[in-house]
Amino acid sequence: MSEEQVITKEPETAGAPKEWEPKIIGFLCNWCTYAGADLAGSSRLKYPANMRVVRVPCSGRVDPQFVLKAFERGFDGVLVSGCHPGDCHYAKGNYYARRRHMLLQKFLEHMGIEPERFHFDWISAAEGQKFAEVVEEFTGQVKKAGPFKGVGK
Repeated sequence: MSEEQVITKEPETAGAPKEWEPKIIGFLCNWCTYAGADLAGSSRLKYPANMRVVRVPCSGRVDPQFVLKAFERGFDGVLVSGCHPGDCHYAKGNYYARRRHMLLQKFLEHMGIEPERFHFDWISAAEGQKFAEVVEEFTGQVKKAGPFKGVGK
């Protein structure tokens, strides 16, 4: 092999297509889930880096339109998470979130958005391990569903 051939030879992986990674947005309660995510990070727990985090004061503050806008803007999955029932720093915010979640889940299905693209969970500030597990499981679920093609497609 000449010197010129060695220099111009492309690496074997250069032509291989890059594996698709889902884009996920997480609306996380400031007091519990965001703190749990912080604990997971400071504990150096491993979980996929696919999630963009939006810190909200309370899961009850997450308007269903936030979720719809996320899908409209090209996110493949949406996670909403807050304090466990009874532990909300705003008394009843997570109860409002739970009620909205049930209605939103049905609405998303009606819109043609697969149920595995939306996840709602309770994660406290002390549950860094649970946060990492939820993100890993949800990322796998969204990855299995494939790229989001749009509403009703």
